[in-house]
Amino acid sequence: MSAGLSAHADSARAARAAAAQAGEGLEGPADLALLFLSSHHVPEARAVVRAVREELHPATLLGVSAESVLAGAVTPERSPGISVLAARMPGVTIVPFTSDDLMPYAGDSPEDLHRFGRAFGVGPDVRATILLADPFSIPLGGLLPAMSRATGEGGGVILGGLASAAAVPGRNVMILDEEIRPEGAAGVTLRGAVQVDAVVSQGCRAFGPNFVVTRCKRNLILELGGRPALDVLREVAESLPEGDRPLFERGLFIGRVADEYRRHFGRGDYLVRNVAGIDEDARAIAVTEVLRVGQTVRFHMPDPELAETDLAMLLDAQQLRGPPAGALLITGTGRGSGLFGRPDADAAAVLHAFGTSPPGADLAKSGSALMATEAALPLAGFFAAAEIGPLAGSSYVQGLTACLALFRAPE
Repeated sequence: MSAGLSAHADSARAARAAAAQAGEGLEGPADLALLFLSSHHVPEARAVVRAVREELHPATLLGVSAESVLAGAVTPERSPGISVLAARMPGVTIVPFTSDDLMPYAGDSPEDLHRFGRAFGVGPDVRATILLADPFSIPLGGLLPAMSRATGEGGGVILGGLASAAAVPGRNVMILDEEIRPEGAAGVTLRGAVQVDAVVSQGCRAFGPNFVVTRCKRNLILELGGRPALDVLREVAESLPEGDRPLFERGLFIGRVADEYRRHFGRGDYLVRNVAGIDEDARAIAVTEVLRVGQTVRFHMPDPELAETDLAMLLDAQQLRGPPAGALLITGTGRGSGLFGRPDADAAAVLHAFGTSPPGADLAKSGSALMATEAALPLAGFFAAAEIGPLAGSSYVQGLTACLALFRAPE
C-alpha cells in the first residue's frame, strides 16, 4: 500500500500529484484506490477522478468529499486537499457496490439476510466493508445494523464515514470508479487474503449517572427517569466539579448504551450523539438520533486528554499483532484542531505507534502544493461528518471518534 497528498489549488494538478505519489510505492496498477477530496475540489470532481484513474489505473476507485483530508501526519485542515490511499491486493476479491444495491433491504430471515449480504459482496471469506455515504439521503440508522446482521458474527468489520464537504444536501460527492453521485452511498467489500483490524477511539467522557428514557418523541428526549429531561441536565451540570466546566462548555453529547443486556456500562459501551438543541417550552433535549422509551443514556463531554489516552491504549494492543501494510483513518470533524488544538493528533498517534516519525511538509516552489512525505506506514483518510465503526458486535454511526482500519497480511 502507498499514500499521497497534495494541497495544490488546481484540482487536476493536485489529483495527479497525489495519485503519482501514491503510485510510487506500488509495482503495477492499483487493485484499489481510495480517494478523498476537500470541498474546494468538488466542482472539479470529474477532472479529479479522471486524473487519478489515468495515473493509477485502479481496478476499483472509491472516494468521498470531505471538509479536510489527510495523508501521513500532514493535514491541510479546511484547506484545499486531495489524498489517495492505493493498494495492490493479490488474492483479494474487491466487490464494489452503491446504495442502489442496498435498497430496499428486507427482513431478518436467513434467506433475506443472505440475499441482502450478497448485494454488497458478503461471502464466507468476507474480511471488511468500507462504506462512504451522504449524511442527508441514507437511512443509516436501520441500514447499518442490517448490514452487520447480514455480514454475521466474526464475518468482517464495517467501517467508513459520512461526507463532510457540505452542510446542505446535494453538495457532497460519492465516487465509485467513473460514477460521481451527489447523494446515496458507495463502498467496497474485501474478501480473501487480507486481514482488516478496526480501531474505534472515542473522544468524549461520560459524566453524571445513567438515565432511562421514559418519554420521547423521535429525536426529542422529553423525560429521563420520569423527570423533564432539561431539568435533569441542569441538575447534573450544576454538580460538575469546577475543573470540568470548561470541557462541558465546549460541547454536550448524549451517549446511548449499545448493548442493553450488559450489567455494567463503561467507556466504549456508549454510542455518542450530538445534542442538537434545547426546547425550553417542552423542557426537552434534541439529539441527532431517533430514540425510544426504555433506552439507557448518559451525558458526555469532549475530553482531549481522554481521547489521546484512549487511542494510544488501543494502538498499544494493535502493536501485538505486527506491523500493518497500510491504514485508513476516518476521524470526526470535531476532532483535529477543534479538540486537540492541532489538526494531526490522531494521524501522528497512529504513525508513532508503528514506529514512524510524523512526516513533515514539503512545499512546491510556488508555496502552494503541500505533499505528505514518504512514511513507513502508508496512511490516508478524511475528516467525516460522522464515523462508521463497530461497537458491541455491530456497526453504527458514531460521533467525535477516530475510526481506523489497519490492513495486514492474513494470519
